Amino acid sequence: MNVYDSEQIVTSLKPLGYKITSSLEKAGLIIVNTCAIREKAEQKVFSFLGRLSRLKIKKPDLILGVGGCVAQQEGSKMLQRVPFLDLVFGTHAICRLPGHIKRIETKKCRIVDTEMIDGIDESAFVIDTEDHRKVSSFVTIMQGCDNFCTYCVVPYVRGREASREPEKIVNEIRELVNCGVKEVTLLGQNVNSYGRKEGLCSFAELLSLVNGIEGLVRIRFTTSHPKDLSDDLIYAFYMLEKLCHHIHLPVQSGSNSVLKRMNRKYTRELYLEKINKLRNICPDIAVTSDFIVGFPGETEDDFKQTLDLIKTVEFDGLFAFKYSDRPNAPASGFSHKISEREKKDRLMELLDLQERFTKKRNESLVGSTELTLVEGKSKKQSGKDAQIEPRHIQWTGRTSTNKIINFSRSDDCIACDDIFTGRMVNIKVEKALSHSLMGRPIEVEPIFDELVKGQIHQVSGAKC
Repeated sequence: MNVYDSEQIVTSLKPLGYKITSSLEKAGLIIVNTCAIREKAEQKVFSFLGRLSRLKIKKPDLILGVGGCVAQQEGSKMLQRVPFLDLVFGTHAICRLPGHIKRIETKKCRIVDTEMIDGIDESAFVIDTEDHRKVSSFVTIMQGCDNFCTYCVVPYVRGREASREPEKIVNEIRELVNCGVKEVTLLGQNVNSYGRKEGLCSFAELLSLVNGIEGLVRIRFTTSHPKDLSDDLIYAFYMLEKLCHHIHLPVQSGSNSVLKRMNRKYTRELYLEKINKLRNICPDIAVTSDFIVGFPGETEDDFKQTLDLIKTVEFDGLFAFKYSDRPNAPASGFSHKISEREKKDRLMELLDLQERFTKKRNESLVGSTELTLVEGKSKKQSGKDAQIEPRHIQWTGRTSTNKIINFSRSDDCIACDDIFTGRMVNIKVEKALSHSLMGRPIEVEPIFDELVKGQIHQVSGAKC
């Protein structure tokens, strides 16, 4: 969601003449988009702002702004804590950002805008029709959250749950496809409850509408709340050919007593029932999850139940974090806090256990052929490495099950420098790494051959 918000910030500022630079020293405007979900993320914000103080002294006209969840949470207190800061804007203020920047440019004032609105403001969703580089794009289908998990700050910094109209979502995706996007990830704090408050279609029905968009190749979504995972949505993994075979289903704990104190509104047994249904409908589905260790009152037995759940499900991957108190979240007032040492030890034990299953899942794919949407050159090929011999260029993409797979072209076709990007390629998996796969292309969609021929004819002396 923060990636999506950052893209919206960039797009909204283009009409003012701003464009992205990778150099802080060259920037005339620096926006820090923040996350408040964990204490460590919040600490990083103020640490980074401290480093920017030296730059502000050198360039007094430099505009510094902070947006996102920390900005929404702290508001005007940030201006007091960071005296060289020019702008603080909250999660509902991105659409008002250009006006604030104009005022600061002309009046040299300091601004705080953390106003939150009810419902959806469609002016907040802007598409950069000039950006034809993206293969995959995020699309927000709803905002906010009504679940009020006791550890979570999201309802307080992103507001109450509200869903966009399906027609607006479909139109945005069509426009993205026209710009070259092949895959969309539908975003919401709990996509499973999409449209329920407003009486709109269900999330499964929305997926069916998106599935019918011509030119779109793949659909992903995040995040699902287990309590609202319907049979219709589970069945969609069988019915909808564009829906990727991957679901991120955060469970947070394997202990019913901890889940109850977290206010998650489901049990361990219900979660396992949903997993079984998913795998019966879609046997190759990849399941990933989130865990919190060291929640207040988590006993050693509670933690062992979490480890047992991981052994039972054998997740493809997971994100795990140490619990930290968050402002406004009820759990911050809970007793029986777990020591930092104990939280760290439990986290490492959990991650070490999951590492075995991630490796097992990846190794099971060696020798298989995976249809992969190529996103572009791998990160190792960026910058100066982009000038290396084409036959050594490494591309990266994702399988339907959200496995990262890297591959190199085996010949020396100098005309095909970036021809794989945005294409569906069959990759023979030859090696499994800890968190990715390596392979070689064995078949590309038919249009690829014609594109290669066209490019070869345009390159003098090219050999393929």
